[in-house]
Amino acid sequence: MAITRRQFIKRTGLGAGGLLLGPSLFGSPFVRQAFANIGSRYLVVFYLDGGNDGLNTIVPYDNVGGLRTHYNGQRGAGNGGLQLAPGSLAVPSGGGVPPMVDPNTGAQLGFHPGLIGLHNLYLDGKVAVVQGAGYPDYSLSHETSTIVWQTGNPTFNSLLSGTGWCGRHLQSAYGPTDVPGVTIGSSVAGEFRQTATSVLTINRVRDFGFPYDDYEENDEPAKRDAFAAVYGEAAGSTNPKKSFLGAAGNSTLLSSESYPPLYGVYTGARQSWYDDYSALDTGPGRRFREMAQVIYGVHTGQPGVQARFFESRQGGYDTHADQGRGNPGDAQYDLFREFGDAVELFYRDMEDIGIANDVCVVVWSEFSRRIPQNDNGTDHGSQGPMFVIGGSVNGGVYGNHPNIDPNALDDQENTPYSQQGSFRSTDFRDVFGTILKHWVAIPEPTLLSSILPVDSGDPADYWTVHDFDMGFLP
Repeated sequence: MAITRRQFIKRTGLGAGGLLLGPSLFGSPFVRQAFANIGSRYLVVFYLDGGNDGLNTIVPYDNVGGLRTHYNGQRGAGNGGLQLAPGSLAVPSGGGVPPMVDPNTGAQLGFHPGLIGLHNLYLDGKVAVVQGAGYPDYSLSHETSTIVWQTGNPTFNSLLSGTGWCGRHLQSAYGPTDVPGVTIGSSVAGEFRQTATSVLTINRVRDFGFPYDDYEENDEPAKRDAFAAVYGEAAGSTNPKKSFLGAAGNSTLLSSESYPPLYGVYTGARQSWYDDYSALDTGPGRRFREMAQVIYGVHTGQPGVQARFFESRQGGYDTHADQGRGNPGDAQYDLFREFGDAVELFYRDMEDIGIANDVCVVVWSEFSRRIPQNDNGTDHGSQGPMFVIGGSVNGGVYGNHPNIDPNALDDQENTPYSQQGSFRSTDFRDVFGTILKHWVAIPEPTLLSSILPVDSGDPADYWTVHDFDMGFLP
């Protein structure tokens, strides 16, 4: 079977959602830097796609500091209103439970009633709620703001262009024969984009495979031998570009054969857990199920599987209409039940395997929603909460609830980003930086020099002083 150069390049990993090619690809493709090592840990990035309404996610329960008065004044209680009554909130309490209190105002907070799964994990001290996360000069464009969060680059620094905040670590620590990351989805996550190593995209582990063409399916063994021969020859070339493509292509080919057996390994040992994920019958349930299979495969030492970084998402959070007040059947409630139930099951699964302390999940959305509601939904906003979940997480509330006093809102009725004052914002890069420093083990000087450099500008309005020790990780 003849293979054209175009086919060769296309199938070296791109066809399987792998290697991303860019202008800086061949600067030092075979150099691995051992200074940063995630070791036996796993990092999961989960994206609430569409702009989740943060004000109805972590909600003022009482009126300490006036938060509840301001909340009631901007979220209606009548027909079409979005106001969540205090009694409907999931408010963590009990001995040994981290207090869910705003550090700034002292107000008691509660979870949206749909987030009962997250509430249950908070009771166990396994959830850090990070309030007021955003960035300077915020954008209300889904596309632009998503890029900002995925790249960790709000100022569009050209030195960081085209790479993800996590991808810049992957580029420095892994080479063309490695496959350190997996996106559960159909395209490589923006967080993982880089130019030095491979990232797989998988919808279902058991169906994953190399992208052979559909012509004459009976000759797949011959096709496999042909690709292996081409990749092997290319990998041995003295031409660095050809050698890189050969090594990466061979790695993708081997991965396409190593990952499907993970389904049988997992179900053979953990069928009831697989069934529990499937019984949820939701997108998040299926995506966490697929991640669980890969993580279990790595944990049990299955050959050819080495992924430590994962990403997936749940869409539907662009709630301009019919957002609801927190009842089953309401848009935000149903989204939260799907996500919360899935992430709780995933954590319990990891706990049962014995590796909950080795798994960290960070949850983000590209922006929050406007503080005043519209007729029966919310428009695009600015700052909102993030979540960090895991057995090693120091549970509690971090960062300040945004100032929702109507007199404090900007001309778009959103909470302004500020790095000063009692309502100081949490820059999302501090959250990612804390995870990279304390979970992935990247030294702070490296973070600041090449992964998350601070801004220049007015220190009141820009992120000029970092905090990579936020305290939610040991």
